[in-house]
Amino acid sequence: MIKALLRLISIGAVVLSSAASAQDFPSKPIRLIVPFPPGGPNDLIARVVGQRMSEILKQQVVIDNRGGAGGVTGTDAVAKAAPDGYTIAITSAGALAISIALQEKLPYDTLKHLKPVTLVATVPELLVAATGVPASNLTELIALARAKPGTLNYASSGPGSMPHLAGELLKVAAKVDIVHVPYKGAAPAVNDLVGQQVQMAFFDLPVLLPQVQSGKLKAIVVGSKQRAPSLKDVPTTAEAGFPQVEADNWYGMVAPVATPPAVVARLHQATVAALKDPGVREKLSSQGLTLVGDTPDEFTAYIRAEIEKWGKVAKAAKLVAN
Repeated sequence: MIKALLRLISIGAVVLSSAASAQDFPSKPIRLIVPFPPGGPNDLIARVVGQRMSEILKQQVVIDNRGGAGGVTGTDAVAKAAPDGYTIAITSAGALAISIALQEKLPYDTLKHLKPVTLVATVPELLVAATGVPASNLTELIALARAKPGTLNYASSGPGSMPHLAGELLKVAAKVDIVHVPYKGAAPAVNDLVGQQVQMAFFDLPVLLPQVQSGKLKAIVVGSKQRAPSLKDVPTTAEAGFPQVEADNWYGMVAPVATPPAVVARLHQATVAALKDPGVREKLSSQGLTLVGDTPDEFTAYIRAEIEKWGKVAKAAKLVAN
């Protein structure tokens, strides 16, 4: 009887301690993991949103870039972090949904080991070609690939990333043989595109926009249902004859799954407030991003749907888990 009573007292103390810590959250800097190198779209979003969150929470939000495995390495660090809200991530569709179909030994289960906080932003994928590629539109690019099977290549930010799946979708739809060249993030891949080390790639529009506007890369098509306002002259994949090649990337905030509900609620409130800030909206919307800020439950349902969708795409493209 005494042991049972002591156990109840102990459990009550833990609950009260957890509630108190949640009420005081945050009382120290928060580490916001970006699972890609600096300079890419994930990094851009996290830095702009994180800066505003620092002001809202009155605690520093420190960006921690941990690239590798198409976003899986950094996302896994959050899955294995202490569930106290002080280690979180803004991570990608690739790490949260697509990699499930492509990596047989994914080190975490997205919905068992991570707590979705909110969908932060969506962004269309833009197909570009290096300036030395003798093609200025999708018809010419496909004709070139068919004339030289297995010789053209496309870059991605890693296996299982949205750029990877977009490239595979194009291969299947156009019946072309182009070689996948994975990188550890968008930024190094774009550098090699500009340097003509690789020939083409789908990437998030924001990271490609400066190079397209400066003439360092050629915009071919937008992988979305609608044209991008910042590139009104660039057709969609549907307009170019391939409506099945549709790819919109997305980024969301996650925390370790056992993070206290009150802490999750505070992180959600601060993130949504940051997304509604006029300065944040101006910086990110002008880059072609659509800011969201839904509830944890809505984001959870969204992830489930995306896992199912991209699992079907991977099967259709005959991509094998490795």
